Amino acid sequence: MDDEFDDKGWDGDIGDGESEGGEEPMESPQEILKECLEKFSTPDYIMEPGIFTQLKRYFQAGGNPEQVIELLSHNYSAVAQMANLLAEWLILGGVKVTDVQAMVENHLKDMILKTFDPKKADTIFTEEGETPAWLTEMIEHPTWRSLIYRLAEEYPDCLMLNFTIKLISDAGFQGEITSISTAAQQIEVFSRVLKTTISSFLQNSEDWQNSILECAKMVCHGQHTYVYSQVLLQVLSQEPKGGSNMKRLSQEITRCAQQNQHDVTPITMALNGAARFPQACQALTSMLSRNTLNPADITVLFRNYSAMDPPPIDLVRTPQFLELLVDSLFKPGIKLNPEHKPKYIYLLAYAASVCEVSSGKKGQPARKTLNKEELKATIQAIEKVHSICNINRGSAELIAELSTLYQCIRFPVVSVGVVRWVESTVTEPSYFKLCTEHTPIHLALLDEVVTCHLLLHPKVLQLLIQLFESKQDELEILVQLEMRKMLLDRMVNLLSRGCVVPVVKYIKQCWLRGDTDISLIRYFVTEVLEAIAPPYTPEFVQLFLPMVENEEITGTMRGDGENDPVSEFIVHCKAHYMVL
Repeated sequence: MDDEFDDKGWDGDIGDGESEGGEEPMESPQEILKECLEKFSTPDYIMEPGIFTQLKRYFQAGGNPEQVIELLSHNYSAVAQMANLLAEWLILGGVKVTDVQAMVENHLKDMILKTFDPKKADTIFTEEGETPAWLTEMIEHPTWRSLIYRLAEEYPDCLMLNFTIKLISDAGFQGEITSISTAAQQIEVFSRVLKTTISSFLQNSEDWQNSILECAKMVCHGQHTYVYSQVLLQVLSQEPKGGSNMKRLSQEITRCAQQNQHDVTPITMALNGAARFPQACQALTSMLSRNTLNPADITVLFRNYSAMDPPPIDLVRTPQFLELLVDSLFKPGIKLNPEHKPKYIYLLAYAASVCEVSSGKKGQPARKTLNKEELKATIQAIEKVHSICNINRGSAELIAELSTLYQCIRFPVVSVGVVRWVESTVTEPSYFKLCTEHTPIHLALLDEVVTCHLLLHPKVLQLLIQLFESKQDELEILVQLEMRKMLLDRMVNLLSRGCVVPVVKYIKQCWLRGDTDISLIRYFVTEVLEAIAPPYTPEFVQLFLPMVENEEITGTMRGDGENDPVSEFIVHCKAHYMVL
């Protein structure tokens, strides 16, 4: 055993915090004295936590007391004491204690980030043999936890940092661990962070899009995190309570992975049980992997789903497949073979309207039957709107089709297609240049979509924001203003249909950024004040009141008394709400 230790090259580099039992019997007194004297010669060594251990080793080896006193006192720089003295002077000079503390902590953080050595950090555990008390105390402070996160991101293989991350997670601070690579190192830590992120998604109903993005970013960090999370979500999606939310989250994560150019189709197919239906599975896998539809695979799916015993409907409800179908049927310029077009329409209508109903006596295995009551009507609605969207029509021709469009928009799947068609049409660079109406028919159709389908509000708002922020340099300035006012009218309509906070939050951001003409903000405020009435939610008041109170926005809208809409709103809010 002695030879084995000699071969490992232990050169006497014993850390300051070494315990008393750490001395090596093979070291000679001269080596111990030399090593201790080297340490005593370093600046401020008397302040090191291992000073007493080293002094004991030094005296046991026959060291000279006078020499050690001389070295320690001569090399005492009092860096820590000088820092404390300067901090006290700053406080006496009028600087806040918290500001001084932040200065010292930030400087220490910068110094640690510059000089951190992961190999030396790892020796803490090999030498002390247990969790140092100072480390447990350190993670209680947010400043030092944030330092650990930064270091762990920079040095993912450092054992000491990974252990500290686990300590932080065990202490209940996993919600702070936003670094993906840090969390992904250990399954316990990742599981806790994933649980926190999923809980945030379930509880944050207003800002669920950002919650989904945060969760997806973390899950898509690597193959192991993706597979682990998707299997977990697949199990949770089977729960009767909240299972649909988990399924939606899983689908959004899959979309995020695809947008990052990851082919996760095999994982998706493995989890949704497609392997039990090899023909349908092969056809779907082929199209999803290439992200494009083809008549041969569509024909296979059509044959399977028009049979007496079709595969589960969930297979064709894969969001990526549905988006490809919507694009092929509603995006202008895409030509389908007339022979295969009914198959595309059938599959989209089937996925959108057919539902599986469980039946069976209690205590017996549930049997699933298909409810196809709405299938025929959905197919007809898709066919009608497809025939309208597939041909480039002018405004006069579209007016003749408005009745048909309004009737078919009641079908959710048709509304999704109409939004896709409108988006492709109005984002053409020359659209507004050639448009002669104050409110283009395409955008007027969005008002009807908003009225009928609450779940499409975010998609419509996203399109309106895209148009509002688009550069229309070919239009005259006044024409641009009128166009944006028309888009604000669409947003106010969206607000009146229940999409309140997202719309007001966006307009407030435009105002705070200062990149939007103030007359447009004033126009929006005016229109909203005419459309609303008490009671208001506190969140709406906190968002909208600052714009109403702003003199530049509403100064010209106020009268002498308190009978104008601006004054009435301000008075009501001051009287009934806690205004921050």
